[in-house]
Amino acid sequence: MIANHETAAKVAEFLLQIKAVRLQPQQPFTWASGWKSPIYCDNRKTLSHPKVRTYIRQQFARLIGENFPGPDVIAGVATGAIAHGVLVAEELGLPFVYVRPEPKKHGLGNLIEGEIQSGQSVVVIEDLISTGGSSLKAVEALREAGCDVKGMAAIFTYRFPAAEENFSKADCKLITLCDYPSLLQQAVKSEYVSESDLKTLEAWRENPSAWGN
Repeated sequence: MIANHETAAKVAEFLLQIKAVRLQPQQPFTWASGWKSPIYCDNRKTLSHPKVRTYIRQQFARLIGENFPGPDVIAGVATGAIAHGVLVAEELGLPFVYVRPEPKKHGLGNLIEGEIQSGQSVVVIEDLISTGGSSLKAVEALREAGCDVKGMAAIFTYRFPAAEENFSKADCKLITLCDYPSLLQQAVKSEYVSESDLKTLEAWRENPSAWGN
């Protein structure tokens, strides 16, 4: 679910303005997974725009206060959400850790970097949710460390049915600042895409692995 419609519309506006999101239904991108996609999202670009990153930081803090109050620690998912996680932790005056995709191959072999203790409550920050697989690995790692994961807050989700199913199975509440339907509404409103492109963009989300084949 999204934090609220006003925030979703504003974040969508920012993502389109700074080209963190590109929509090309006629010239699809190819993802690392091999999927053909009419959208490419790189939320790391938001960090280069002070106005945008400040808004995102403030909205994350509000989202957490309303939905996951009183966490002991903020955790970021490496690597895309490390910087945003730090900003949120600073805003809330809380400790920060980040979770690697796999244990470090040298030194202490850490999977979770930073100080965290069993029994602490954690909110996980993510920049982008696709199927949710890598994001939920971070949740699993924190739970295995004995933490109480209150939930996850992300900048953007494609709202794939598979992701919603995966978060439900993991019993992890997910709230995002923006989602794909909100982005499309803003894209049409700002004439970034035409009404005729809208059906193509909407159809992709229903079956992304087969789209364009």
